[in-house]
Amino acid sequence: MDAATVVQAQLDAYNRKDMEALLQTFAPDAEQYELHGALLAKGHAEMRARFAIRFAEPNLHARLISRNVMANFVIDHEEVTRDFKDGIGCVEMICVYEVRDGLIVRASYALSPPRYRR
Repeated sequence: MDAATVVQAQLDAYNRKDMEALLQTFAPDAEQYELHGALLAKGHAEMRARFAIRFAEPNLHARLISRNVMANFVIDHEEVTRDFKDGIGCVEMICVYEVRDGLIVRASYALSPPRYRR
């Protein structure tokens, strides 16, 4: 499976809130980071805990704005609707995925400040 197909499967599973399908797109020891920063999660157990919190948000949805692919790297620009403590809003995200052997091995994320619905 090529890198873009793997990342699209991940996005589709995220939007369905399908935890098992989502984790199947990641290597068992995959790592998630803030872009140029802190480790957010390592491995399926930590990722499951992180995604479970997000999947509890009723309005969660990621919309792909653009995608660039270079060999085994995929860079997505997304708009994600979320349920924040101050209300429903959107953040823009840059997601950089590294794919090896058909699985995401590393993902790094940059987020914009939230914009709230009025």
